[in-house]
Amino acid sequence: MKSTADTEPEELRRPSGSARTLALTVVSAAIGGTFQYGYNISIINAPTSYIQVFINDTYTQRWDSGLDSPQVTLVWTLIVSAFSLGGLLGALLAGPMAVHFGRKKSLLYNNVFLFVATVLVLTCRMAKSFEMIIAARFFVGINSGVSMNIQPMYFGESAPKQLRGAVAFSSAVFTAFGIFLGQVVGLTEVLGAEPLWPYLLASNALPGLIQLVTLPWFPESPRYLLIDKGDKDACVKALQRLRGGHAPDLEMEEMLQEQQMSASLKSGSAAPAKTPWSLFKDRDLRSQLRTVMAASSAMMLCGNDSIYFYASYIFLEAGIPPEKVQYVTIGTGASEFTASILSNILIERVGRRYLLIGGYSLMSCWSVVFTVALILQSRGVAGMAYLSMACVFVYILSFGLGPAGVTGILPAEIFDQAARPAAYMIAGSMMWMSLFLVGMLFPFIVNNLGNFCFLPFLVVCLVSAVFLGLTMPETKGKTLAEITAEFDRKNGKKREETEDLQAEESLTNHYQLGKACSFTSLPNDPEPEAKIED
Repeated sequence: MKSTADTEPEELRRPSGSARTLALTVVSAAIGGTFQYGYNISIINAPTSYIQVFINDTYTQRWDSGLDSPQVTLVWTLIVSAFSLGGLLGALLAGPMAVHFGRKKSLLYNNVFLFVATVLVLTCRMAKSFEMIIAARFFVGINSGVSMNIQPMYFGESAPKQLRGAVAFSSAVFTAFGIFLGQVVGLTEVLGAEPLWPYLLASNALPGLIQLVTLPWFPESPRYLLIDKGDKDACVKALQRLRGGHAPDLEMEEMLQEQQMSASLKSGSAAPAKTPWSLFKDRDLRSQLRTVMAASSAMMLCGNDSIYFYASYIFLEAGIPPEKVQYVTIGTGASEFTASILSNILIERVGRRYLLIGGYSLMSCWSVVFTVALILQSRGVAGMAYLSMACVFVYILSFGLGPAGVTGILPAEIFDQAARPAAYMIAGSMMWMSLFLVGMLFPFIVNNLGNFCFLPFLVVCLVSAVFLGLTMPETKGKTLAEITAEFDRKNGKKREETEDLQAEESLTNHYQLGKACSFTSLPNDPEPEAKIED
């Protein structure tokens, strides 16, 4: 058998017969996953006035009296906020679903929520019920909450180490693409006209159908199959398909190490999944958990997604003519989409830590410039409206360069298989609660603070950059054991050197390349190369 030095370069140079299967798996999972999150954030903005008229007309027909403007705004806020509440429930469901059904099946079953929402929104006019729109947005939120947690987990567990960041970051690319496409579809010339708004809100069913047709053809997460299910044969087949017919020895042995570290005392049994409560009580993982919670909260509290919910308010405040707002709004989606593609290229070169901290630092700077521009605009300084608009674009660009994608990768990289679903549940809950909070408060922030409406987000971005800079190590290209050791060192955790040496020696003895646990000598799979042709 080849030595480590001989094997690793060969595996890293493996072309990419695997790249095609891996890329198609990513597209299939994401088109019905995080794409839906971005798409459903943006499509609700275009029909705002039409839905508000529908709310008032429905109420008038029902009770022979109309609603006041503040009451209509309140119902509209409930429709917008129902998405966040559904997302919170989806985040809580994602962990148990990922454990019991697996990553791939969970994404497939998740489309049930989407199709229920489609039926509700297509029949709300016939039923003369604006409450059905609230329910539809709640179910769409559940769908987004599940996919935002499970899809990065699926990608992080399926990609090779050297591509793990880029593959996982593609979740952010599809989120940004969904935002951009939703804005295009929401144009008046497409589905944004008054008679078509139910079809605009129901158009999210098409990506769900595409996923249902395509995703069953692609493999389940190899780590889930081996570590959670204890099925080595299925893991072999999945890994071979994702790596172009060859299952790398080093990658398999790394999974075996993780299985051994997280397995229960009974030999060969699957590792029991942690619950969120047990994760909170685990002192060894508190540093990682604090980092993930802070990053997930900051991702929404920074105010970026509020721009998509209330884009019209922001650009009108910046002085953009009302008839041009829908076209300017498309530029925000295009900005994040462009930034996410660029960041996807840079993440394996620059690293996660610098992109995350750099993104929040840039957002802090643009918040200051935006505030100054709004103040000068209110005093009649020429050209400030366009500077304000430019600040919104570069704010979104800065968000897309780092926080948009790196945040979703963190739980997959810094937690083991047993803790990963619970970590995503906690991270997702923090994200959706923060999104709900900002979505509810942002109109009042704009109304009460006026030109200073971005100062609260400036505080969030500054605090996030400093906190993450102090607590988060670089995770690029590192194994779970290396990342854990980095967290311990960065957060001042002291351990006995003898314990570290014993653990390291034990793993070396059990998993040295070419020894008994080598992937090539696993039982129950004597001819792995032959199986790939089935």
